[in-house]
Amino acid sequence: MIKNKTKISLFQYLATILALLLLFILIQSFTAKEKTGTTLPEPEPYSIQSLSLPEELSFAGEKVPLEWFDVREGLDRELTVNTYWHSQTILLIKRARRYFPAIEKILREHGIPDDFKYLTLAESDLTHVVSPAGATGFWQLLEGTASDYGLEVTNEVDERYHVEKATMAACKFFKESYDIYENWTMVAATYNAGRRGIKRQVDRQNENYYYDLLLNDETARYIYRILAIKLIQNNPEKYGFHIDTADLYYPVPVKEVVIDSEIKDFAAFAGEHGINYKLLKIFNPWLRENYLTNRQGKEYIIKIPEEGYRDYRNIIKYHGKE
Repeated sequence: MIKNKTKISLFQYLATILALLLLFILIQSFTAKEKTGTTLPEPEPYSIQSLSLPEELSFAGEKVPLEWFDVREGLDRELTVNTYWHSQTILLIKRARRYFPAIEKILREHGIPDDFKYLTLAESDLTHVVSPAGATGFWQLLEGTASDYGLEVTNEVDERYHVEKATMAACKFFKESYDIYENWTMVAATYNAGRRGIKRQVDRQNENYYYDLLLNDETARYIYRILAIKLIQNNPEKYGFHIDTADLYYPVPVKEVVIDSEIKDFAAFAGEHGINYKLLKIFNPWLRENYLTNRQGKEYIIKIPEEGYRDYRNIIKYHGKE
């Protein structure tokens, strides 16, 4: 009898402990709900889905033959890569808002289709990267090419880093290539592979249509990557990118200072204009030293951010995106 009573007491003890534990959990849950004022939704399982391709697509007004399986699969590859490379694609969307307005204007003035702005994303991610071959800036220009199209490239000044001037140089290249092929898709391909490289394959294969050419892997993917970037940039929400307008990188209001003489110390120059050396270089990355000898008395235009616009809130207000 004593043994049975012990068993019953132990069972009652454990039941009491369990009841108290459940009561504690319920109280904690109620308290958390009171603090937040909301009930957290049940987490949904993470889902990765295949992407649907558009029925029709064009580059620079030229039809993309999506009915061809090889073209369709080429685009599908690049659209999948760029959609699911989340962090990189978000940054591209943000940067494009800052730099595209200036690039679009220059393309328009030179009669180059607007779609060519997407080449900067494919080439450099809109960063001032330097390739292993020495190609530099948003448009990834080699030193010889830059010089051929009128850009200054020295130890002190490298205009491949100058967004507007480098865009103008790229436009000259596009025009010359169009005079040869009279096809904008081929123009874009020559920008990646070079005119000589494309001509070699055109002559070898007796074809002059991009989608019919067998090309090296980089150039074969190039147009499809541009098309994928275009699709995502034009409709980011469709591909899962939801970015608040206040989180985009907008153009910063600047004033222009013209110089035509030597600058011995750009840190001191920056201070005289109410900014620091860091900001001076952010807005003028083409200045490669902390001085400028300028023996020729050449005229340069230096951008200085307007007062108060280091504060991102003022930039957002300026663009009406509060």
